[in-house]
Amino acid sequence: MNHLSLIIKREYLTKVRNKSFIIMTILSPIIMIALIAVVAYLSQLNNNKERTISILDESGLMSSVFENTEHTTYNVLNSLSLEEAKALVEENEEYGLLHIGKGTNINAVAKTIKFYSEDTPSLTLISNLESKLEKQLTDLKLQQGGVDVEKIKDSKTSINIAQESYAGEKTSKIDNIVKLAFGGIAGYLLFMFIIIYGNMIMRSVIEEKTSRIIEIIISSVKPIQLMMGKIIGTSLAGITQFVIWLILGSILMFVVSAIFGINMAEMQTPQQEVMQQAMASQDVQMQAQNMMAAIYNLPLTNMIVAFVLFFIGGYLLYSSLYAAIGAAVDNETDTQQFMMPILVPLILAVYVGVFTVIEDPHGTVSTVFSFIPLTSPVVMLMRIPFGVPLWQQLISLGLLIGTFMFTVWFAAKIYRVGILMYGKKPSYKDIYKWLKY
Repeated sequence: MNHLSLIIKREYLTKVRNKSFIIMTILSPIIMIALIAVVAYLSQLNNNKERTISILDESGLMSSVFENTEHTTYNVLNSLSLEEAKALVEENEEYGLLHIGKGTNINAVAKTIKFYSEDTPSLTLISNLESKLEKQLTDLKLQQGGVDVEKIKDSKTSINIAQESYAGEKTSKIDNIVKLAFGGIAGYLLFMFIIIYGNMIMRSVIEEKTSRIIEIIISSVKPIQLMMGKIIGTSLAGITQFVIWLILGSILMFVVSAIFGINMAEMQTPQQEVMQQAMASQDVQMQAQNMMAAIYNLPLTNMIVAFVLFFIGGYLLYSSLYAAIGAAVDNETDTQQFMMPILVPLILAVYVGVFTVIEDPHGTVSTVFSFIPLTSPVVMLMRIPFGVPLWQQLISLGLLIGTFMFTVWFAAKIYRVGILMYGKKPSYKDIYKWLKY
């Protein structure tokens, strides 16, 4: 395997010195940060918009419900007709007018409520108004029925079932959400890495094949060495690009935030007022503390080690198949007929992970698919945060490595013959024949 290191070095340097590779490595994080900055800036402008809403309450029941917030001012109108109120609000260019009409009872009042505005109002604002009005009218209805509202509030009991294993390990619903999030991110990263850089390997093989350079290289290098060199070299180039993206993206994020004064967190809170009110609740604060505890209790060491091993194993497994497809065809158009057998297990792994791991991470379906090599890299990474026994992880990893070795042998036989075949669109029957050579 003397030539393997030379092939890896050549493949790596060829990729990283390529102009398109350099340009996309630099431009991609710039474009992404620019898009995020624009969205954050626009969201910040939207959140900072001062709104004045006039309230015309002809029922006399609702005026005390509305309290001013940081960006919304409520102006209660008295002794005005509806037409006069609408004209006044329009003249003052206020955001809108909330009209609450008279009614013989509370149900009748509820049917008279309307919001007048020049433009379509914010969905969040309308939902917030509806919530306040519903609460007030419900309380009034209970009081008219002789019910003590405060006693009802005091009688409400919040249930949060504590979860604990037989070994004494405590968990909660938030723990499961955090575990699913971490597992889902790991599985999705692997899925995207395989798709992006697997295609890069396939295109690289096709380019060398069509340029006939491969005929010279193959005279002094074994096909399996050439294939593995391409896989490893391209993988290292992909990792290099990914690391540069992280570093450059972090720097640009800091620079944009510092220079332009754009708070990137604003884009995550378009319903800022609602979130601020929610965070004031002790229950929400308690949930935030539980979430931090859930992150702290994650098996981080196991997750990191397993992520590296399954990531490498899964990527190498699929990369060898991409390389074999690239060797079998003359152009990218002909690859479409062979892509389905590769994409189906990947897509199936993601769907199984999302729809079964979330429901029962230790169920039969989740467990079986975490052992099948073509789906185990994604499904097992999603299961590990929930606590998978070490023996299951080792068996799954062993099957993955064994399948990778078989796949490399299988792909190398296709690679050996297909790399020198030109002018004919291969079929599955042709590939089967190549395996016998």
